[in-house]
Amino acid sequence: MIVVLRADASQQQIDHIVDKAKELGLKAHISKGEERTIIGFIGPEDVVRKTPLEIFPGVETVIPVLAPYKLVSREFQRQSSVVSIKEGVSFGGKKIMVMAGPCSIESYEGLRKIAAEVKKAGATILRGGAFKPRTSPYDFQGLEEEGLKYLSEVGKEFGLTTISEVMDYKDLDLVSKYVDILQIGARNMQNFSLLKEIGKMKKPVMLKRGMSATIKEWLMSAEYILSNGNFSVILCERGIRTFETMTRNTLDINALIVAKEVSHLPVVVDPSHGTGQWKWVSKAAKAAVAAGCDGLMIEVHNEPENAFSDGPQSLLPVKFAKLMDDLNRVAEVVSREM
Repeated sequence: MIVVLRADASQQQIDHIVDKAKELGLKAHISKGEERTIIGFIGPEDVVRKTPLEIFPGVETVIPVLAPYKLVSREFQRQSSVVSIKEGVSFGGKKIMVMAGPCSIESYEGLRKIAAEVKKAGATILRGGAFKPRTSPYDFQGLEEEGLKYLSEVGKEFGLTTISEVMDYKDLDLVSKYVDILQIGARNMQNFSLLKEIGKMKKPVMLKRGMSATIKEWLMSAEYILSNGNFSVILCERGIRTFETMTRNTLDINALIVAKEVSHLPVVVDPSHGTGQWKWVSKAAKAAVAAGCDGLMIEVHNEPENAFSDGPQSLLPVKFAKLMDDLNRVAEVVSREM
């Protein structure tokens, strides 16, 4: 349920409505716009329906939210959200953010070399995995805290924002200590214990779509985070599993378009996992920008043939630089900028 307040609604009237909702066991989420304040009420449907919110002083209208993802939906918030990370770095505005770096953090010097290249090419965020969820238990699992330290140090040296994956709620404080953005990987999209804990934090988080998840399931996972208080959520389409075998996954441009239509959250695209082959990454990235994405996550490595993970889908720095030049032209056509 959404309560739209009158333009002249006082803070006392807002507090009265929120206090009454809490007495009924409902959660209240306040969103203040330029002209109106709206309050979203979340809780048991029967309680929400029976509560006569329209009679409270200061209320202009009451709108039922039909979508199951209440706080994520554009019914709750019509204007697109902008998730600010730090000065000059935000998702959802005119500028398209680019996250680039190796799949796995392998060494300090290796990460530093890649960071220098992606920074020079125009990336604003350095990506790198310290905890690596792998299909095989025998594959490289990441440098863990040591890798996080490398990521933090290199990011500060080059003035790059940092992002890395957190796999377990027990590691939340550790990962948060070193990185600017938490990443929830595809395998953890429905790890609800983890989502709830992240929801209690104020750290920006990027939620990747599960490899077999529907758009609705993806948005419902985001709802877990928002319903626990964290609205700094970025969605990431990274390809889904289909019957196709010529690509690693099937990059779902439709999901980007639909998510932007039904949700106010910013949406980024990962063409590296979406295609699984470096030679297709650039074209997929350009398609994502043309379709309206708010950011890209691209794997870059100096020596893909020697990468500890995902070498086949990693761009060489020179190819990444060329892609950034191409993306500038595509972004201009759709009134965006890189």
